[in-house]
Amino acid sequence: MREQFRDVSPEAPELQPIIAGLFQEYEARYGDYFSRDAEVELTEWYLTPQGLFIVLERDGEIIATGAYKPFDEQTAEVKRIWTHPALRQQGLAQRVMRELESRAQIAGYRHIYLTTGFRQPEAVKLYLSLGYQPQFDIHRNREEYSVAPFDGRLRFTKELARLSKTA
Repeated sequence: MREQFRDVSPEAPELQPIIAGLFQEYEARYGDYFSRDAEVELTEWYLTPQGLFIVLERDGEIIATGAYKPFDEQTAEVKRIWTHPALRQQGLAQRVMRELESRAQIAGYRHIYLTTGFRQPEAVKLYLSLGYQPQFDIHRNREEYSVAPFDGRLRFTKELARLSKTA
């Protein structure tokens, strides 16, 4: 069993069924809740050097994905974290997140920003376990974040450790 990360274009044909499946999963969890705020995806955001889209492959099959794009000059915004449904709860998303953090740091970012939906407790648990700071009250009923003045997104931030300068 051979696993490896690979950089891909967000427009790669092999990625399209995965992205479609990710949005179907969002629709199953949220119905049309987020459709009113339909996110405009500019694929060039994910192109290096400012952005990145990666896949984790096992024996040539994509088993997990993740990406980041610029949020501001110092901050990368993590997007499109996905794990094959049959392989969840095996630490794959954690591996993708660590790879994205490492690559964002190498690219010069000092901070990570991300959002997840109010009905994704497994994502909240993952981000908390990786040291992300919630920008919301974690003890509040998360369904409350689906009504005004909130927009349904749970925000997290993390400062990346400084790269050590070794000669």
